[in-house]
Amino acid sequence: MTRLFNEPSAFADEMIEGFVASHSRWVKRVSGGVVRNTRSTPDTVALVIGGGSGHYPAFAGLVGQGLAHGAAMGNLFASPSAQQVYNVAKAADNGAGVLLGYGNYAGDVLHFNQAQERLRKDGIDCRSIAVTDDVSSAPPAERAKRRGIAGDLTVFKVAAAAAEAGYTLDQVQEIAERANDRTRSFGVAFTGCTLPGADHPLFSVPEGRMAVGMGIHGEPGIGETDIPTADELAELLVAKLLTEIPENAGTGTGTDTGSTRRVVPILNGLGSVKYEELFVVYRRVAQLLAEAGLEVVDPQVGELVTSFDMAGTSLTLFWLDDELETLWTAPADAPAFRRGAVTAEALETPAGGQDSGDLDDVATAIPEATAESRAGAVRVLDVLGAAKTVVDANADELGRIDAIAGDGDHGIGMERGVGAAVAAAADAVARGAGAATTLHLAGDAWADKAGGTSGALWGMALRAVGDALGDSKAPDARAVTDGVAGAAAAVMEFGKAKPGDKTLVDVLVPFRDSLSAGVNAGKSLGDAWAAAASVAEQAAEGTARLLPLMGRARPHAGKSLGTPDAGAVSMALIVRAIHTTLIEGTPAENNTVKENA
Repeated sequence: MTRLFNEPSAFADEMIEGFVASHSRWVKRVSGGVVRNTRSTPDTVALVIGGGSGHYPAFAGLVGQGLAHGAAMGNLFASPSAQQVYNVAKAADNGAGVLLGYGNYAGDVLHFNQAQERLRKDGIDCRSIAVTDDVSSAPPAERAKRRGIAGDLTVFKVAAAAAEAGYTLDQVQEIAERANDRTRSFGVAFTGCTLPGADHPLFSVPEGRMAVGMGIHGEPGIGETDIPTADELAELLVAKLLTEIPENAGTGTGTDTGSTRRVVPILNGLGSVKYEELFVVYRRVAQLLAEAGLEVVDPQVGELVTSFDMAGTSLTLFWLDDELETLWTAPADAPAFRRGAVTAEALETPAGGQDSGDLDDVATAIPEATAESRAGAVRVLDVLGAAKTVVDANADELGRIDAIAGDGDHGIGMERGVGAAVAAAADAVARGAGAATTLHLAGDAWADKAGGTSGALWGMALRAVGDALGDSKAPDARAVTDGVAGAAAAVMEFGKAKPGDKTLVDVLVPFRDSLSAGVNAGKSLGDAWAAAASVAEQAAEGTARLLPLMGRARPHAGKSLGTPDAGAVSMALIVRAIHTTLIEGTPAENNTVKENA
């Protein structure tokens, strides 16, 4: 378990601070993550990578000459926000465009795509590559749905080397996509991982058993087996990956002039398996690859993409062609990945590796608002306070529900997000903001601090409600109803979920419909909201009968049957808390997840 921490909520920030202080030769801190502390070649493509913290050396350990230009660093096991990605990309831009690289997780996709849109609006050509190497997370016919694990390294390394060599953005994107198409990974775990401050792991494996096909965020495996010997584990890993040899791998076509198939094997430790154990496993991996007639190129054994203290390992096979091999073996100098000779000129950075000016948030100007809208903003702050109270009271149970088939961090993420939203709203109200501006700033803060899928979606939802309320008049029932409808539309457009996918949409849509029907029938906002909150609660309970079709729980769909979706439950709790606190005057902490949830 994770033993050394101060406040769990401060762990990620303090970790980044210590990393930068100890690696200032390579990196400096900027708002949202880190960038190179060495001079990059002007007018070359910049590679910006990122994801949640808790996976070191990914992602900050891969920033340096010949590798990434910057890394956006989210909270523990939570994607960085769009604002964080945008900030890091702006700081890393060399003038020839930016390629964003990340694992294929719903929160990362949402936030990186939003950042990409913002960068393009700023006139910066920006593309993205979502790594999809984990063979256990989707069948071959649905490779685009697979998640990214240790294969991140192969894609990032060749893309960075191509950028360093002066490739155009189109060419860098193409080589990254080719590397992704030729990378496959498969992993196992003997124990789950425990986040700082938690008293139990995100998942557990029975004594003497091994989880097969688990994720790097604490997602349970897709199956279990008895713990094998080291040789038997090697045979399991190699046999699984050799069932999926990429097309044209080593056939002499395209840029591949050789007839022998060449692979880079990466045996990755997930946090608690010792290097010596990995070497014993790799001994047999090497034998098996040779027996299969494969030529091994530059094998890597060690911790490259971890999951805190998870005891486990994964094997990646990267199938080379001539160009990919040249780029893979090109020099690089990053804190956690070095090869060859690299000459880099240091930037002038203060001691400690960070420039305080890069970390400052620019205060947002507050637009003028009417007295009626400012009064509405006070009510908005009350609403967010009610949401915070109920989330804080139920965070542990939300995490437990989420851990059934997901990564167990929903409660933590919701706490971070709603807490940041309340703080931002309080500041906005103190500065005379109207209802819309207060909601916009609260939504941005929620998305920025929570990260992850739910952070992005709640940020969009609050912004949509703010758009409907405006800053010029008192919020009324019609405006609130329109705002909820706008929130549902935004969430479904960006999140791509629909009713029946076992997400918060299964609560948001019926809540929207009930609220609209009540207001249209002439009910007061309070009465319409009360009825809609009851519908939301029933809908949340109903998600227990659904199988997840979106998000991290999808590969473990069967495990979630009988358990409601954590995002749906948290939304139902919040809409009820808003009603009981503002209409009935009942403390929000009295609302709790039902015992049978």
